[in-house]
Amino acid sequence: MAIRTVLSILNSQNFDEDLKAAVEFCQASDAHLSAIVICMSTAPMIGEYNAISTVWLDERQREIEELGKKSEGIKTYLSGTDLSYDVQDIYTEFAWAQEDVAERALYADVVLVGRQAAKDEELQKRIIDGALFRTPTPVIMNRGPRPMRSIAKSILLAWDSSDEASRAARQAIDLMKAADCVYVTMIDPLSRERVNGEEPGADIATYLARHGVKVQVDRLASGGSQADEVLRQHAVDVNADMIVMGAYNHPRWLQTLFGGVTRSMIESSRMPIFLSH
Repeated sequence: MAIRTVLSILNSQNFDEDLKAAVEFCQASDAHLSAIVICMSTAPMIGEYNAISTVWLDERQREIEELGKKSEGIKTYLSGTDLSYDVQDIYTEFAWAQEDVAERALYADVVLVGRQAAKDEELQKRIIDGALFRTPTPVIMNRGPRPMRSIAKSILLAWDSSDEASRAARQAIDLMKAADCVYVTMIDPLSRERVNGEEPGADIATYLARHGVKVQVDRLASGGSQADEVLRQHAVDVNADMIVMGAYNHPRWLQTLFGGVTRSMIESSRMPIFLSH
C-alpha cells in the first residue's frame, strides 16, 4: 500500500521529538503530514447545587488557549520544511478522545505514535481503541529507547497465515520494499494444507518477492517460551528496526483493549511496531 497521508498524533504536553520523527518519515515516504495535537481535559469539578466550578472553567480556558499556541508553533515549524501538511488541535475529554482519533484516522494511510505520545498511557489506550480497532488504518507505535528511523533497513514480519497478518503485510509493503531485508518469522509453524502449506512461509515469501521485497524466512521453535518473547528476541537477533504484525483484540475489548500477544508486544518491544487489524 502506498503511503501518501500520514497522521501523526502528538501529546500537547511533550511532542518535539515525535514531530521531528514524523517530518523525517514523511520526507522519506514523500507523504502529506496531518499533525494533530491532543489535550484531554480533566473531569469538571462540581460544586454546591451541582454547579460547575469556576476554577475548572478557568483552567479549561487556559488549556484551550495554550493548545492553540502550540498548534501555531507546529505550523511555524512545518512551514520551514518542504512538506505538504495540515495541523489541527483537539481539545477533548477522556471519554471521547478515541472517537476524535478514529474520525481522523479514517483519512490516513498510517497513524504514527512516537515515543512521547506512547508514554502517555491514557492517550495510548485511546489511540489503540480509536485508530487500530475502529478503522482499517494501521498504526506505527514506538515505545523503544530511540526515535523511529525514517527508513527501516531491517524488518521482522510476524507471520501466522491469519487475515490480520496478511493485512499487515499488504499495508506495510512500501516500507518492506525499502528495507535491506525482511525476516518472515514463524513460530512453531504447521506444515499442513489450508494452514501454511507444505513449506511454511514459502507462499508469503514468494508474494513479497514479486513486489520487490528482499525476504528471508525464519521458522522458529518456541521451546516453551511465549510467542511474544520469541518474536522480541528474534527482532533483537536480526537487528530489526521495525516489527510488522497483525493486531488481535480480545472479545471483551472494552475492558482489556487488546489481546495478550498484541498487548505484550506493544508494552515490551524496544522498537517501533507496525500494527494492522
